[in-house]
Amino acid sequence: MLKKCIIFSFILLSNLGFAQQNETYSFDLEEAITFAIDSNYTAINARRDIAKALKQKWETTATGLPQISGNVSYNNNLKQPVTLLPGEIAGGEPGTFVPITFGTKQNASAVATLDQLIFDGSYLVGLKASKSFLRYSENINEKTNLEVRKGVINAYGSVILSEELISIFEKNKENLDKNLYETRKIFENGLTEEESVEQLEITLLDVETQLSNARRTTIIARQMFNVALGLDVDTSVIFEDKLEDLASSNISLELLDTSLNVEKNVDYKIAQNLTEQRDLEMQFEKSKAMPRLSAFVNYGTSANSEDFSFFNGDQKWYQSSILGVSLNVPIFSSGMRSAATQRTKIALDQAETQLEETKQNIKLELNTAKSNYQFSLENYENAKKNIGLAERIENKNQIKFTEGLSTSFDLRQAQTQLYNAQQQYIQSMVNLINSKAEIETILNTPELRISSDEIKGRY
Repeated sequence: MLKKCIIFSFILLSNLGFAQQNETYSFDLEEAITFAIDSNYTAINARRDIAKALKQKWETTATGLPQISGNVSYNNNLKQPVTLLPGEIAGGEPGTFVPITFGTKQNASAVATLDQLIFDGSYLVGLKASKSFLRYSENINEKTNLEVRKGVINAYGSVILSEELISIFEKNKENLDKNLYETRKIFENGLTEEESVEQLEITLLDVETQLSNARRTTIIARQMFNVALGLDVDTSVIFEDKLEDLASSNISLELLDTSLNVEKNVDYKIAQNLTEQRDLEMQFEKSKAMPRLSAFVNYGTSANSEDFSFFNGDQKWYQSSILGVSLNVPIFSSGMRSAATQRTKIALDQAETQLEETKQNIKLELNTAKSNYQFSLENYENAKKNIGLAERIENKNQIKFTEGLSTSFDLRQAQTQLYNAQQQYIQSMVNLINSKAEIETILNTPELRISSDEIKGRY
């Protein structure tokens, strides 16, 4: 009976593990973004950086709070040192010495010390620096989330692009197989030239090659999407959105008129953090010229014995206690502190220049992104018109070829033109979606910020 239970448990656990490995997910684009921000590998580590910054902030704060340390020691003088005293002390002859040992062979002590920092300028600067670093970590996390969002949009679009291409190539291949079959029959009856068959075979080979490549590309695109979401590369995912629906929902002309609030841009906020840190470094060097005041109090007890009797009830222990204050005043450093302060002032000037450069680059990036988005909108509308024209041209040439009014070369040109128009139309939709995501990233419209308070509950 026990053996059957063990076998049944093993089978149950195996099936459970197999089911977990083969779990299927289903996402629309927004659901995929939400999932990735929580589960993406880079996003997870960015949140951990905030948790580390929180710990570092407390670590810095704790250096100014009371510190208690304890020390317990035991000494066994295996060979006690001998001191020579003048012989006259013991009634001996002048010029002679008497060997004497001081103290007992064994001793033990226990001391507890309380240290308290009273004033230190560098400590105050360190507190500000730890808060600044926490804000920097939060901004880095926000930038990571924006990049994850943009990466998921690109990956999602790449997958549905590849799948749309497979669908188109399969449909084109089906039509070409039918045309080639009919043309071969006509050639066998002597009603057309062999070149007509060969032209269709060339076109069919091209489509088959593109179809095979699209299938391989889809596998890679799906795996890249899974990695972007923090899933195993072999996880099965269902994509709920259609490419045309996504393209339509990403048409937003008012986005082109959106003004820039540079202070919301995450790159600008990070550059501000770096400028603030350079300023704090300068303050830190200045603080080294300020005095440092600290105090301590300790309490200890010690015992001495010829034998190890420290745990006996009659062992005598002698108490001691010290209260002390220490004031350290920097007086002269041969210009070292002045040089260090000037160096950090130059670094601050550099950071302020970089901040202004970042501001101008952000403006340039937004203008470029708006221009690209405008082009994507125009290209999408043109591609939509072109595919309708290419379909009509291909259909007309198909009819003419069937009726013997045009050559196979003309038909192949029309088919190639249609296939290119189909791919351009699909690509234009993906470009439209991605270019809109670029503008949103620069404007920081998704607002994907996570505060340190939210992180505290996780770590």
